[in-house]
Amino acid sequence: MLRNGLEPWHLLIVAVMFILLFGAKKLPDTARSLGKSLRILKSEAKAMKTDDTPSAPPEPLAQPSPPVPTRERPDGSP
Repeated sequence: MLRNGLEPWHLLIVAVMFILLFGAKKLPDTARSLGKSLRILKSEAKAMKTDDTPSAPPEPLAQPSPPVPTRERPDGSP
């Protein structure tokens, strides 16, 4: 009964259900949109993979010098 999982007649039933649910006019548009989405996903994944491997180590940030403490005079002048 369930030896192979999907038999050819299972795929036929799924195809008929898609045509009945979405209609024959919307199926090409849906397939085209799905193809565009997969291409975008593939290109973004490739871009992320190339971003993970840096070509040169980043330069260290310059450390700011600490502020010089000043003493205030009792009359308020610096």
